[in-house]
Amino acid sequence: MVSGGAPHGRRTGDGTAVAAVHVDRGVCIGAGQCALTAPEVFTQDDDGFGQVLPGREDGRGSALLREAVRACPVAAISLRTGG
Repeated sequence: MVSGGAPHGRRTGDGTAVAAVHVDRGVCIGAGQCALTAPEVFTQDDDGFGQVLPGREDGRGSALLREAVRACPVAAISLRTGG
């Protein structure tokens, strides 16, 4: 997880503002835990790799966003927080 960034993101269930959610396709193995845990933020592309849904790059205030990050078995998801 990377700290810093814009303070204008949406807040997750723990009250932290998220400026950006990113899935590293070079690390992702397509386990799908992100999409299973927080389907309002993540999906899987045609190749089975996790991706952030369009318009959900700030996490959309998902209470399960941090749980989805923790559920990734290869730590392919990062959050840039602010505020």
